[in-house]
Amino acid sequence: MALAYPVRLTIAVVATVAAAVFQLLLPQYVGDVVDTVNVILSSATDPGAARRQLLQLAGLILIASVMRGLMMMVHTQQAEIVGQSVGYRLRMDYYDKVQRLSYGFHDRVHTGELITRGMLDVEAVANSFNRGMIKAIWLLVLIGWGTWLLASTDAVLTLAALSFAPVVAWRATVARMRLRVAWLRLQQCLARLTNVMEENLSGIRVVRAFAAREHEMAKFDTVSEQAKRYTDRTINIRVRDVSLMTLPTRRDARDAMRTAANRVLAGHITVGDVTEFLVFMLILQMPIRQLGMVVSALSRASTSGGRLFEILDLEPDIRDQPGARELEIREGVLRFESVGFSYGGDRDRVLDDISFEVGPGRTLGIVGPPGSGKSTIALLAARYYDVGAGRITIDDQDVRSVTLQSLRSAIGMVLQEPFLFSGTIEENIRYHKPHVTPEQVEEAARTVGAHGFIMRLPDGYQTEIEQRGGNLSLGQRQLISFARAVVADTPVLVLDEATANIDSYTEMLIQKALAKLLESRTGLVIAHRLATIRGADRILVLQEGRIVERGTHAELMALNGLYARLYSM
Repeated sequence: MALAYPVRLTIAVVATVAAAVFQLLLPQYVGDVVDTVNVILSSATDPGAARRQLLQLAGLILIASVMRGLMMMVHTQQAEIVGQSVGYRLRMDYYDKVQRLSYGFHDRVHTGELITRGMLDVEAVANSFNRGMIKAIWLLVLIGWGTWLLASTDAVLTLAALSFAPVVAWRATVARMRLRVAWLRLQQCLARLTNVMEENLSGIRVVRAFAAREHEMAKFDTVSEQAKRYTDRTINIRVRDVSLMTLPTRRDARDAMRTAANRVLAGHITVGDVTEFLVFMLILQMPIRQLGMVVSALSRASTSGGRLFEILDLEPDIRDQPGARELEIREGVLRFESVGFSYGGDRDRVLDDISFEVGPGRTLGIVGPPGSGKSTIALLAARYYDVGAGRITIDDQDVRSVTLQSLRSAIGMVLQEPFLFSGTIEENIRYHKPHVTPEQVEEAARTVGAHGFIMRLPDGYQTEIEQRGGNLSLGQRQLISFARAVVADTPVLVLDEATANIDSYTEMLIQKALAKLLESRTGLVIAHRLATIRGADRILVLQEGRIVERGTHAELMALNGLYARLYSM
């Protein structure tokens, strides 16, 4: 992804190499300074010329130091910008993919796991660009060119000084493998920790209602302690292996000093050469010590990148078929033809041989005991899952042959648990339709009977909704959901037990609103309260995934079967 930013990437790499080059020029200039001072002290040549040369060298050292600092600043800035740009793009791609993955995927994967990947793993990859990849280039130039310069000064001394290199390379390889495993386990553990916290905060009312704080604390402590152990393990690996990488360099530096002294006494090299050599050694100490940090950053990025691409490489179970076309709404007739369905390939079908038809201005009610498959019908209508048998059509167009965007734009859904987003009431009613005017928002609220309570709120339609609508009652949240459905203005409206958890007064308001909403729309009403669908044009009664009765309210009551028993309960 960094290749998507070629200019900044090129600047970062060039500045990195330049910084390393200027840093490696310093030892040569320092060595020349020492030799020049020796010349001045020995009076073997014109002192004035030597002093001028000394001033020139001092100027070169100053220039090299300043340029190194500037190049380091440029490479750090550009590398951070590229890293954060990669992180932004990766985060957006990840979020988009999670949005497009099917209901089945979200049924299987915990929310905490997805949040951890989208936050911590993306951040690890973004940070690794400067702390890992660019830093690795800098280290390679310093070590590679530095070694060549050392060898050009004195090959024997270089071999003595760098005999530790194979040991360091081996330790770095071992550290990388160990860190990759440790980082993977830590990220998995942090995902579980996030999931426990998310569940606890989402269900805080249940926790308090059952006085289960200590139970939840114990559960959180168990996972948190496990995360701490894995964190300690990664720290131990980094500290231990970095120490083992630097120990040989200290020993070999001592040996190099002894060898250098012998070489000077033998007349093979000058004191300036030794000074140059020692400064080179000091410069190489730093990248070798930072090798552990680079290995750690790259290991974490590799682990986090792998976890991210596990999601990014997934193909949604439900996606547009090749050649999918836009849904053309002529009337809005919804038809199920011998539909069968089971979750996750289970042999036991949730629905079996379901057939019905409902058109504009008509309402079909669906009732049945818990687990009979009522809500599954709603999910299949909007193609959140694909049928296992039969087919579903809207105006004779198979829902699998049209684009998901056009299909779901044609079906409005109001669910049992109303969900409101952070923002104002107006923004929630207008949801994802910016062209809707405040007047249209107010009209929608009046239609469903929500205008009265909204105007009694401190800021009316501009009232900020607390998390999950905490400052509104369940009935008020549901009325806003109905107003949202009015604004969506879809030809097909599906209500999935939308009045199951509201009070009688709110239900009365909704019944009046439904009559207006369904005047010209195709209505599919899945009911928990049977009074909700008494006026439906037709009612289907489900039991164990099959239609066992169908008819109007009066006809079903006359049958004195399952519907009549459910109604009398």
